[in-house]
Amino acid sequence: MKYPDGQQVALGDRVRLGVNDGGLVVAHIDANEYNADYPKEQWAYLKKGALITFPEYGLLHYEVAESDLQLVSRAAPDQ
Repeated sequence: MKYPDGQQVALGDRVRLGVNDGGLVVAHIDANEYNADYPKEQWAYLKKGALITFPEYGLLHYEVAESDLQLVSRAAPDQ
């Protein structure tokens, strides 16, 4: 999955949706990457896209990024 600006989504990305910039990519299903709290065994059935958790909205699944989903920062290399 890619952000609307063309950048590739990556596990651990911090993201903004509208004015809420507290999002965290917890699974990038397309790349077979999963946070330990969101294991592949529970979420791979979705087949594609990404899981992003927001304090305000909860856990959201995207097959295609919403037009106002933006990358804020990448995860540190050691995470």
